[in-house]
Amino acid sequence: MPVLLGDTNTAVASNSKNVKEHWNNWPNEKGFDPKYEQLTPVELRVTGQIPAYAAGVLYRTGPGRSQLQTDHGNLFQLSHWFDGFTQTHRFQIIAPDDAESPWVGTRVFYNSRFSSDQLMKNVQKAGTRDFSRSFGQKRDPCKALYSKAQSEFVPSKGPSSTNVGVTLSVNMPGLDFDDDDDGKLPDRWTGSNSIRNLYAKTDYNEFKQLDPETLEPIAQASQRNFHPELAGPLVASHPRSDPVTGDVFNFNLEIGATSTYRVFQVSASTGKTKILARFSAIPVYIHSLLLTEDFVILCLWNSHLDPLKVADGVFKESIMPTDPSKPATWYVIDRKNDKGLIATYETPAFFCFHTINAWQEPSKEDPSKIDIVADLVRTDSVAIIDLLGYEFIKSSLPKAKEYMANRGVDLNSTITRFHLPNIPQETTLEPKKASVEWSACKEMAPELPTMNPSFGTRKHQYVYATASRGEATLTDGLMKLNCDTQDTQLWSRHAHTPGEPIFVADPNGTSEDDGVLLSVVLDGVQGTSYLLCLDARDMKELGQAHVNGVVGFGFHGQHVPTTGLPTGDY
Repeated sequence: MPVLLGDTNTAVASNSKNVKEHWNNWPNEKGFDPKYEQLTPVELRVTGQIPAYAAGVLYRTGPGRSQLQTDHGNLFQLSHWFDGFTQTHRFQIIAPDDAESPWVGTRVFYNSRFSSDQLMKNVQKAGTRDFSRSFGQKRDPCKALYSKAQSEFVPSKGPSSTNVGVTLSVNMPGLDFDDDDDGKLPDRWTGSNSIRNLYAKTDYNEFKQLDPETLEPIAQASQRNFHPELAGPLVASHPRSDPVTGDVFNFNLEIGATSTYRVFQVSASTGKTKILARFSAIPVYIHSLLLTEDFVILCLWNSHLDPLKVADGVFKESIMPTDPSKPATWYVIDRKNDKGLIATYETPAFFCFHTINAWQEPSKEDPSKIDIVADLVRTDSVAIIDLLGYEFIKSSLPKAKEYMANRGVDLNSTITRFHLPNIPQETTLEPKKASVEWSACKEMAPELPTMNPSFGTRKHQYVYATASRGEATLTDGLMKLNCDTQDTQLWSRHAHTPGEPIFVADPNGTSEDDGVLLSVVLDGVQGTSYLLCLDARDMKELGQAHVNGVVGFGFHGQHVPTTGLPTGDY
């Protein structure tokens, strides 16, 4: 049974049905259409306590504006949350000078920037948007046919004319390599100079470089900057970083009559890219992948793509409905010994946005062999993609009200553990069977999962995520799962919508959950946002830093400590 931490942070036994009786839905449009932009850093009012070890920079990114008043007098409205005009946020957390009082005087500064401002200006001028690429924008057939006559739209080139902002990478290797370093990168992890570059990423093969302090878009790149073969249009927004070496792993998908996956590694020490495996398979929309000490795991779950529709401009229309009769296929790629694709495994059909972690352990059947265990957030089908359209998540709209009235208490997502047995030492062509060990938290519909990043590629005990129990159209709490006991804890406040929790470890901690969670929350009553700091051990509130405006409901972020490593792509 979950523990609910309410407005007074008093733990009370509860369940989602009882909570729902005391919850009133509230208009949440401000979170989907923020107009607040703070170009120069301002100090935030801090209440409670934020520990000194959380000092550093927290970046956040995701959709900002969802509608614009155009020069033609019409209101241009986006259809899908994934197409929101990107805004990037920066919270600088400064530890107190007095080392003897680490809890007193922690200061927080905030600045933000719309990073697609030229694209927004183009839309305002044209009265519509260039539909050469969007995720789910509905198109008016008449406007599509006569758009040239109706507008003066001329796409502008440059980083601020593209909409890239799902995830962020700090010090992305391969894009900051200096030939004068004699094959080595300078030390990137020292004090305030630790941030060498900042890149926004998406599931399309395009990066946007941002100024780490002003957040101004300054350059564009793609996976082709890593290697000329990586020219396919689709990638994972969430690559994986080796927690020891910093090497980054991702894939590139080239779509055609025969679609080709290329799984690759970018060295953090040399900036060089190595293609680990090439294989042909059905094209699939994949948002994230998995990494163990010796393997990269790419799961082709059931978000199969129609190749003929991928290039039509609206990507969502190319994602075919989940076919329960077709298995999800797991591809295991060797990353240490140049063996390429080692094996494939099959499980029943499912869909996933976000993987959590994977690791290796001695096989239960034969201890001399290796098994892979993988945790991820699983849903039954791709139906969740449609339900993230603005018409379903803007609470005042008719479809959102109808959906909330009939949806029940969950979105059918669970945290699920998969088991891939007996990883072969040499390539095995015949698919093997994988199994589900357990699924948990269905009543909380978890998403945007995070964990202590130092446990990447190692067995972890705790997972943190947003919860969606049916009390709001998006998220209504933050949860913690103990994977060993299946026990959960929940933080929630009436009419407060939290974003992805970011774990920051206590450097003096002795257990996996010694640290804090940082999440940006919209207070629906006050109509402003705040940076929330929770104790990751008991999910109790420690402090808040109050923003004088609305921080839009975003996707992902990354914390860069004052000293030490960034959190990495976990």
